[in-house]
Amino acid sequence: MTATTTPARRPTAFWRFLTGSWQALEFSRNLALNLLFLFIVVFLLIAIFSGGQKKILPKTALVLNPSGMIVEQFSSSPIDRAIASATGEEQPETQLRDIIKALESAAEDPNIDRVLLIPHNITGMGPATGREFAAALARFKESKKPLYAMADAYSQQTYLLAAQADKVFMDPEGAVLLEGMARYRTYFKGAFDKFGIEPHLFRVGEFKSAGEPYIRSDASPEAKEADLFWMGDIWQRMLTDIATARGTTPEALAAMIDGYVDSISAVGGDLGKLALDQKLVDGLLTRQQLRDMMIKEGIEDEDEHTFRQIGFTNYVARQNALPKFPGSNQVAIVIAEGSIVDGDQSPGTVGGDSTSRLLRNAREDEDVKAVVLRVDSPGGGVFPSELIRREVELIQAAGKPVVVSMGDLAASGGYWISMNADEIVADPSTITGSIGIFGLFMNVPEAMGKVGLNTDGVATTWLAGAFDPTRELDPRIGAMIQQVINNGYANFIGRVAEAREQDVDAIDKIARGRVWSGAQAMERGLVDRLGSFDDAIRSAAKRAKLDDYETRYIEKEPTPFEAFMAGMSQSHLGAFLGARGWLSPISTLSDRPDAELAQLKALLQNPHPGLPVSVQAHCECGVQ
Repeated sequence: MTATTTPARRPTAFWRFLTGSWQALEFSRNLALNLLFLFIVVFLLIAIFSGGQKKILPKTALVLNPSGMIVEQFSSSPIDRAIASATGEEQPETQLRDIIKALESAAEDPNIDRVLLIPHNITGMGPATGREFAAALARFKESKKPLYAMADAYSQQTYLLAAQADKVFMDPEGAVLLEGMARYRTYFKGAFDKFGIEPHLFRVGEFKSAGEPYIRSDASPEAKEADLFWMGDIWQRMLTDIATARGTTPEALAAMIDGYVDSISAVGGDLGKLALDQKLVDGLLTRQQLRDMMIKEGIEDEDEHTFRQIGFTNYVARQNALPKFPGSNQVAIVIAEGSIVDGDQSPGTVGGDSTSRLLRNAREDEDVKAVVLRVDSPGGGVFPSELIRREVELIQAAGKPVVVSMGDLAASGGYWISMNADEIVADPSTITGSIGIFGLFMNVPEAMGKVGLNTDGVATTWLAGAFDPTRELDPRIGAMIQQVINNGYANFIGRVAEAREQDVDAIDKIARGRVWSGAQAMERGLVDRLGSFDDAIRSAAKRAKLDDYETRYIEKEPTPFEAFMAGMSQSHLGAFLGARGWLSPISTLSDRPDAELAQLKALLQNPHPGLPVSVQAHCECGVQ
């Protein structure tokens, strides 16, 4: 018997096509990865062998030119910041801590002989931030090194900074316009009535005005009374700070504002001349004239055809590049900046889970002996605020003191997360209080009816479907929600009374959603003392009985790639790529939407954990 073998089946044409395509794809993938790796290696070698950063030579001026918002913590990603730096784009944010560190280092640096402040690229900063910045400039002057200020023009915010300088210069076409403070909001009731949108606001406290724009066409008398009271205090303090720095009086500055119409007419509309006549600036210089002056007083950089200088970003990068070896006695700093919302959030927003995790990390770190919680928040959701407050209590239960340092804002939910600290330190111009909560629910059956839509059906109970926004709100649901708000407010003032060791009725009288300045809050027992961020750090160390200690920010760790990109922006590699246009922005910050509409969206997307309705401890207390 002869054995036979069946010949192997030849792959079909379709199978051969798939196999060949996969092999081609695999080859392309490997080739792309190898080329990318080779690209990185080549430019890293360029960076390494092109030499390190140039040494700072004697008689170098530090050009302090922050841009964007002055913040406690970056909200943009390290990648975006690195690319913006490499391509020469304006940074959207500058950290206050970097500004203070640069000024402190420059005061001690023998090669830095002066500081030139250029503040006109600052787009915003709160009143407490402005005072911290101004105080850092005043401390630099104690080094006896010259401090000059120069700008195309000065806003009210940036002039407070410039006023600290030995000499204030401005472009001849510029202006210094002190205005005062204002708070105007957009009110939606008329539009909602026209479109058939029915907002339902539930609150406790006649001063809790955050939800008013959705049910009114104007500000309530209580809102106007409260706003003018705290704004007036902060404004008078700003006038005093400027007047003290410029050797005049608050009354004289106020008279300037009152007389603007006549004084501008007297100089024929020349605002630069007006600023000079009013002694708000010491000279009107073009940029070239300023360069010539700086060269004359310092040393010319012949290669760059200007005075010898180092930029603020470069100088900070050098300081941050120094190795740090934190010891076993640390004061940890946790930043809570932005609105308080549920879940994990990026820096710039306070996440109930993410900020709680940072506090938990501080509690579990044996080297951390005390914690400073830096709060700059208008509040937000009640539930995430409570999660963070509980973590503060757990840190204290672990035997570690917690000191809260209030920045520009620590109101409503911002106060909620602060109230249990061993000590609350606020700037006199901090905006705080707003102890109260509110709920917001909207339904749209009338709006639907305008376009011929209607909702109908059946349910097994009266409650099923009762929160459907396409149906009329059942009065029983409204009563339920109001009871939840009442309970939340009672819990809030009860916790404040316990934490502040006061009677509940006494707290209720100063709560009810009313906003206070830091100074006013201290008079009413809501904060322990007035002081700076550094004061809070020193207090935390003292409470932990630390004579020798180091500070450490506990923040969300960047990914390895983010850390690489952040460092690369200050290296020769980043400059090499950016100069050749090989790095371009891969993402941009979107334009800021209308503030009130953005706030409404945030409110409706942050519901109570037990009800499909937004319950907020939020203060809408920004100013223009």
